[in-house]
Amino acid sequence: MTTTNPTMTRETLGSRLKWTIHDYRAIVGQEFAHIFRQPANFAWQLGFPIVMVLLFVYVFGSAMDVTGAGAGVDYVSFAMPGMFAMTMAFGFTNTAWAVAEMKEKGFIDRVRSMPMASSAVVVGRNIADTIHAAVDLSILALIALVIGWRSDGSLLETLAAFGLLLWLRFALIWVGVWLGLLVKNVEQAGNLFAVAFPFAMVSSVFTPPDLMPNWLGTIAVWNPVSATATAIRDLYGNPLPVGDAWPETHAIAAALIGPIVITVIFLPLAVRRFRGLGR
Repeated sequence: MTTTNPTMTRETLGSRLKWTIHDYRAIVGQEFAHIFRQPANFAWQLGFPIVMVLLFVYVFGSAMDVTGAGAGVDYVSFAMPGMFAMTMAFGFTNTAWAVAEMKEKGFIDRVRSMPMASSAVVVGRNIADTIHAAVDLSILALIALVIGWRSDGSLLETLAAFGLLLWLRFALIWVGVWLGLLVKNVEQAGNLFAVAFPFAMVSSVFTPPDLMPNWLGTIAVWNPVSATATAIRDLYGNPLPVGDAWPETHAIAAALIGPIVITVIFLPLAVRRFRGLGR
């Protein structure tokens, strides 16, 4: 007859948790070491939303009437929260490209051959990209302040808005990890921009859905990017009249639920795809 020593069980579980966290830190550390060695990639990822700010706010924005008060009126207040949401939405393509590069260069195979937690690459990648997203968002917020955007919400509401943005990015990272493991090489990962562009743009990021054709406006309303953009506009104190669809009248709830649905679908797919590599 055998007995289980509770102390040994606790030590084993504690040891496993300790080494799992260590494995996550190793993957996160590898990612930031890669960024420091190749800062051009980081500059490109940040440069794209800056170019979009200049294009939409200063080129197209002067012709946009989103308030009914005239072209260009309060467009910065409308566009900048949308720009924040768009940047978070586009981020999954960066994740997919990075994962595809790790796979193509054999890094994932080396990790799989080592006594590391099977979730290390998937979860570690998410942690690294969430930190990266927070840095991107902070820099973009500083740029927004320079061009005149301000949050009229309270400090707590403003922080909650940034939290919703990172919540969206957190969920979409799982999509990026899954796609990065699915594609064959970095060239195919780069082509995912063609998928990300309509996903981010057919939304309320730069144009209210009620100004779109009915069928396109319906798609935009139910886009999770729109829910996040509408929710953070409310929290920033920059709200505009919206329609009567559920995601518009319950924007904060939609911005919380949408990423949960995305995570529930794509997290298991990413883990399963990682475990199935090489089979």
